Amino acid sequence: MTWSTTNMATSSNYWEDLRKQARQLENELDLKLVSFSKLCTSYSSSSNRDQRTRDSRSDSVGPSQDNMLVAMTTELEQLLANLTAVNDKMAEYTNTPGASSHNAALMHTLQRHRDILQDYTHEFHKTKNNFFSWREREDLLGSVHRDIESYKSGSGVNNRRTELFLKEHEHLRNSDSLIDSAISIAMATKENITFQRGMLKSIQTRVTTLANRFPAINSLIQKINLRKRRDSLILGGVIGVCTILLLLYTFH
Repeated sequence: MTWSTTNMATSSNYWEDLRKQARQLENELDLKLVSFSKLCTSYSSSSNRDQRTRDSRSDSVGPSQDNMLVAMTTELEQLLANLTAVNDKMAEYTNTPGASSHNAALMHTLQRHRDILQDYTHEFHKTKNNFFSWREREDLLGSVHRDIESYKSGSGVNNRRTELFLKEHEHLRNSDSLIDSAISIAMATKENITFQRGMLKSIQTRVTTLANRFPAINSLIQKINLRKRRDSLILGGVIGVCTILLLLYTFH
């Protein structure tokens, strides 16, 4: 009997350790994703403010920001891999014989951590893909601009066709700046929503933890919900009977 109790305690401690690791990794990912999004936004904003930064990115601010982006991308990928490994260990634990008595609560907790992992993975890939798409577009526009400048300096002819082409290029740059501004506003809004979502998930985690630790509270909440449903049914029935009686009285 003593050995069985000790084994259950050890198993419970292992599960709690896995949950602590998962929560710690999730908090780190949340902070890193916000920083990664801000870095991508500042990268695009600095490039839009100064055309020379786009043309000579390898000689000024570009390398340091590129190195930061590469380092942060690698770090985020490692954190996601670590969180995936912890989730896999939690899944293996739910299949052990000693966890069968609490399997429903464990599966609920595991599914919640999997949903968080999926959200963070989706957000990371979306931010990274948007940034690299923007940078490819910027590189293309910069290449066109350099070709135009090379053509002007090589030929020495400033005819009307070249002027029209330059004006069209300037219009494209202005439109690109407006689009980048809209994207920056959308990303700031997303960061706000992400922060609020994190707060709500934290509150939900605490409520779930309290409910799992204190079954009496969980039972009381269920009784309150049942009583509310019963009161709603009674009230609906009374309203229905009164409505029928009023209709009968009206037509007679």
